[in-house]
Amino acid sequence: MQKIYKLVLAMLCGAFPFMVSAQQTIENIKINQFGYRPTDTKVAVIANPQEGVNSDENYVPSSTLEIRETSSGNVVFSGTPTMWNNGDTHDQSGDKVWWLDFSSVTAPGNYRVYDAESNKRSFAFTVDEDIYSHVLKHAVRAFYYQRCGTPKLATYAGQWNDETTCHIHNSQDLASRLVTAKNDAATEKELSGGWHDAGDYNKYVNFTYNTMHSLLFAYQQNPSVFLDNYNIPESGNGVPDVLDEIKWELDWLLKMQLEDGQVLSKVAVTEFQAASPPSSDASPRYYGEASASATRTFASIMAHAANLYKDQAQLSNYADTLLSAAELSWNWLEENPGYSNYQNTGFSSANPEVDEYNQMARQIGAAAMLFAATGKEKYKTFFEENYQNTHAFEWSYWYPYENTIQDIMLYYSSLENASTEVKQAIIASFDNSFKNHNADLLTAVNQQEDAYRAFLKEQDYVWSSNKEKADVGSIFYNAALYLNDQSTDQYESAAEDYLHFLLGVNPFSWCFMSNMDDLGAEKSIAEIYHNWFSDGTDYDNAHTSPLGPAPGILSGGANLYYVPDGAYTGPTLEPPLNQPVQKRYRDWNTSWPENSWEITEPAIYYQASLVQLLSKFASDKLPENLVTNTDKKMDENRNLLVYPNPMESGKFYIDVPNGIHIQELQLIDSTGKTIWQQEVKSTELRLNVAIDSPLPRGVYMLHATTQRGSIFKAKIWWR
Repeated sequence: MQKIYKLVLAMLCGAFPFMVSAQQTIENIKINQFGYRPTDTKVAVIANPQEGVNSDENYVPSSTLEIRETSSGNVVFSGTPTMWNNGDTHDQSGDKVWWLDFSSVTAPGNYRVYDAESNKRSFAFTVDEDIYSHVLKHAVRAFYYQRCGTPKLATYAGQWNDETTCHIHNSQDLASRLVTAKNDAATEKELSGGWHDAGDYNKYVNFTYNTMHSLLFAYQQNPSVFLDNYNIPESGNGVPDVLDEIKWELDWLLKMQLEDGQVLSKVAVTEFQAASPPSSDASPRYYGEASASATRTFASIMAHAANLYKDQAQLSNYADTLLSAAELSWNWLEENPGYSNYQNTGFSSANPEVDEYNQMARQIGAAAMLFAATGKEKYKTFFEENYQNTHAFEWSYWYPYENTIQDIMLYYSSLENASTEVKQAIIASFDNSFKNHNADLLTAVNQQEDAYRAFLKEQDYVWSSNKEKADVGSIFYNAALYLNDQSTDQYESAAEDYLHFLLGVNPFSWCFMSNMDDLGAEKSIAEIYHNWFSDGTDYDNAHTSPLGPAPGILSGGANLYYVPDGAYTGPTLEPPLNQPVQKRYRDWNTSWPENSWEITEPAIYYQASLVQLLSKFASDKLPENLVTNTDKKMDENRNLLVYPNPMESGKFYIDVPNGIHIQELQLIDSTGKTIWQQEVKSTELRLNVAIDSPLPRGVYMLHATTQRGSIFKAKIWWR
C-alpha cells in the first residue's frame, strides 16, 4: 500500500478546525464513474484482489453497504452485497468479488457507495436520465482531434489545439504520389482530409469499414440522441454533429475513388515517421494503388451514408453524390468480379488488405445497402443469393469480430420489400446463435461467467479488446431490438454492463476514455499511444504533463498476447505481463521496444464501437447539472490557485473561487493513485495547508471536490 501522508489544514484566520473524520475512497468498490439512468439496473462490483499487481489492496465488504448522497451524506439505500460464485476467485481478474444491487436508487443526484463499518467509500457517481449524453458528446468529439488536413482551432479543440493545418507540406496530401512511382509527377492526386487512422497519421480505406458503418448505425438506430452542439466547426448548422463528422471522412473517401469506380487503398508515410503536433509532421506521404477490397468497402459505406443523408434537407444533393459513387464502384465490381491481393509494396506500415471471404462479405453488405437506397432488384438478388455464405450462417455463429456484416443483415431483415423467407432466416440464425450456439453471449450472462459482468473468453482479450467489449454490448442491444421475445430488459441491461466495464467496472477501476477526470470520471486513463500525445511531449500524461492527451479517446484494452520487442532489456513490465487476463493493461505510452501500442493505442474503429454502444443509452439532451470545461476552452476559474508553487517546505495556501464550497481534498501521484484524502467543511476563500511528511520530488495533482461534484485542481511541483 502507498504511504498515506498526513496533511494538516487550518483556516487562514486561525479559528477552529473544520475537518471531519476521514473516509477513505477505495478502488475496490467499482462503479460506472459517470453514473446511471434512474431506471437502470445498478450493480456495484466489490473486489478483494488475490492475484496480480494489486493483490495487496485487500478489502472485504461489511455485511451492509450504503448509498449516500454526496452533498448531505443522507443514506438513501442499504443492502447486503452478494458473493460471486460462492467466494471463488475469478480466473480472469484474480479477484474475489461481491455484487451490490442498488437499482432501487432512482432519484436524480450524486452518490457514493459507503461501507460505514470500515469508513470506506467508492468514487462518486451521478443518477440522471441524461448522463450518457455528455459521455457520447466527448466520444464523438474525439474524431475531431483525428481530423487531417485542417487546423484544430482552440475555439473547438481547447488546450489540445493545433492551429496550423496538418499534412499539407510538400509531397504530402495536396499532391500525393503513387508510392511505386515517387518521381512521377503525373501520379499526383489531391487526397487531403479524412481522419488519421489511429495513433499514427496514416489513412486506410479498408480500415474505415467498421468505423463508418458503426457510426452510421449508431445514428440510424437512435438519431435523436445526436445533437448539433458538440462544439465542432459545423455545430449549429442544423445537421447533427455526428453526421458532420462522418461527412469529413466521406469527403476524403470520395477523393480516393478513381474515374472508373476503383478505389485507392491508403495514404501513408513509407516507414513510421511522425511528429507532435500533427502539423509539424513534414514527412512525404504517398498513396497505394487501387484494390477490389477497397472498392467493395467504399460501395458499402457510400450506399449506407446516402440512405441517411437524403433525409437531411441541406444534404440531399450530397446524398445523390454518395449514391452515384457507390453504384459506380458496384458497376466496376460487376465487370471485375475477382478479388484483390494488395501487397502494400513501398510501405512498412500496415497492409490494409483483407482476405477473399471478407471481400465477399463486404460486397454482400454493399448489395444490402444499395438495395435499401435504390430498391433495385439486382442488389436484392445478389444479397439473397449470397448472404448464407457469411460465417454467421456457415458456422451458425454470430460474434463481435464480424459485427458490421451482422448489423447489415439484421438491418436487411427490417426492410419492407425484402423477401419474407430471407428476413425470417436472418432472425432465426441470430436468435439461435445468441441464445444457444455461441455460449459466450446469453449463456455466459445467464451463468454469470464474468465477475465483472461483461464476458469475453480469455483468448478474446486481444489487441483491441475494448472494441470487442463494445461490440458484444451492441450484439446484446441488437437482441433487444430485433428478437421478439419477453427478455428485452435483460438484453438491454446486459448491453449496458459492457459499457459499465469500459467506464469503471473493471479490475483496475479504469475509465478507458482518456483524460476524463474533469468531465465526470475520477480515474480515467492518463496516457494513450498516439503520435500527437506521445511520450515526453506536453500531451504525454494527464497528471504529470502540462496538457495530457485530448479527452474522450478509447484505448485498445487488456491484451493477453502482449509482449515487448525482443530488444527490450529493462525490468519486467508488470503489468501487463504476468497478470490475470483482465489485468493485462498498463497506463503508458512508451514506444519501441516496450511497444505500448499493443495495449493503449486508440483507433477510429475502436472509437466508433464505443459511440455505437453509448448511443443506445443516451438521451436527446445534455445533463443540466453537469459541469464541463472543454466545450470551447479550459475554464480557468476551475483551477485552484496554489502559492508557492513549486514548493520546498510543504507549506502553501489555496485560493478557492468565490461561491465554491469544497467538500473533499485529494492528493494524487503520477500513477493516478490517491495518496491522501480528507473531507472538508469550510466556506473560506483561503486555506492554509501544511504537509508534515516530505514527498518524493515530482509532480502531484491536488483535487478539490465541491458539493455539486465538480472538481477543481492544481498541479503541484515538489522540489
